[in-house]
Amino acid sequence: MAPSTVFLEPDNLLTPKEKNKLRKPVVEKMRRDRINSSIEQLKLLLEKEFQRHQPNSKLEKADILEMTVSYLKQQNQLQMKRTFHKSSQFDFREGYSRCLQEAFYFLSLHKVRTETQTKLLSHFQK
Repeated sequence: MAPSTVFLEPDNLLTPKEKNKLRKPVVEKMRRDRINSSIEQLKLLLEKEFQRHQPNSKLEKADILEMTVSYLKQQNQLQMKRTFHKSSQFDFREGYSRCLQEAFYFLSLHKVRTETQTKLLSHFQK
């Protein structure tokens, strides 16, 4: 094959439109490479999850993205349930403490200590 000579104009002779036209395919390839790299990283990060849903199958990029979205939604729901459960426990403890304070205050207003009051205070302290 005979060598061919390609005449490239110096950079300063190209118009901005021509520069953009030359640059566009390179920029587009870089963008696609970034997308593909990120999809591959997702696939590696969630490999066990993918195997659970579709064992021994070649996943398309769209499959990887859909399954990743589904997995993240599921994780988000679990996190919200955990947060709600912790919040409920905190609210219960706070309400119980407030109720206990009110009961102690009420019982302290009465000078006479009956056996029932003593048992009640003892029960609350447990």
